Amino acid sequence: MKGMIILLVAVSAFALTSILGIWLIPFLRRLKYGQTINDIGPVWHHKKQGTPTMGGLMFVGGIVTASVVGWTVYRLSNNASLENMPNFLLKQDTIKFFLGLGMAVAFGGIGFLDDYIKVVKKRNLGLSEIQKLILQSLATAVYLTALYAAGDYSTAFFIPFWGRLDAGILYYPISAFIIIGTVNAVNLTDGLDGLCSSVTFVAALGMMMVCSLLGFHSTGLMATALAGGCLGFLVWNFYPAKVFMGDLGSMFLGGMMAALAFGAGMPFLLVLVGIVYVLEALSVMIQRVYYKATHGKRLFKMTPIHHHFEMSGYSEIQITALFSVVTAAGCILAVLAVRRL
Repeated sequence: MKGMIILLVAVSAFALTSILGIWLIPFLRRLKYGQTINDIGPVWHHKKQGTPTMGGLMFVGGIVTASVVGWTVYRLSNNASLENMPNFLLKQDTIKFFLGLGMAVAFGGIGFLDDYIKVVKKRNLGLSEIQKLILQSLATAVYLTALYAAGDYSTAFFIPFWGRLDAGILYYPISAFIIIGTVNAVNLTDGLDGLCSSVTFVAALGMMMVCSLLGFHSTGLMATALAGGCLGFLVWNFYPAKVFMGDLGSMFLGGMMAALAFGAGMPFLLVLVGIVYVLEALSVMIQRVYYKATHGKRLFKMTPIHHHFEMSGYSEIQITALFSVVTAAGCILAVLAVRRL
């Protein structure tokens, strides 16, 4: 029965997302919600000018709907067995599921506001960095506070291949850094046709396996819906993309990845499962530090690092394939780390 529910969630998320594109993409074209290509990225990206953006609405709807439907069916069909589960664990599983979805939607809302300002109000920069940080911090604070209020008092982190570390009061600022960092790293990964959705599809599969090993069924359903939604979006977003996800989509995906990691109680697994996100963010930070330290020299041809590969002659499809393979390797390491518990 559990396998059927997983299949239901995956197929529902895929179908809803891909079918929504049939209606949404022409709608975005009529509204003239096209992507404005600025000076960030190789010059040949200018040919993508006007491609509809905010397509992330497709998978936000598909993933959230499939997750809630799957959770409802799972609870109804497993009511008897769930009664034997300790009340605390059952409550935590449910709370983390809905709080995680809520946090992801909140980050998607911040991305929507950023896209709206850029596309509709014709202000290329959208929200300022400080405005984004304030809004992201608020969403993160609400999520962590709600978890604490619901009885999640743990301040320990699981460090892959090392063990558990009790961070004490530092748990909350570290957790906030992980969540906000993940959201912005996923946002940086959205720079090539199909790249972010492909990498996140593989990462979601990795989190599915982790949740299965740990017995976090509700969080596992979220991971399943995320994988199905990303695959459905690739129908429209794979090279050459007919629609972009926008900051709405990438911030929602970042929120989902953070929600999955915290839902499984292992946020540091994102270092492995989300290795590409980490490398994308690090490349930007290293480039900035190196640029200032050397008075104008660059270590990479262009950042985030996917642009470095692009400037080195790799095609968008080759980069997407390479980064997906790297993500798969990180997921395998994450599963091995969990199996050692």
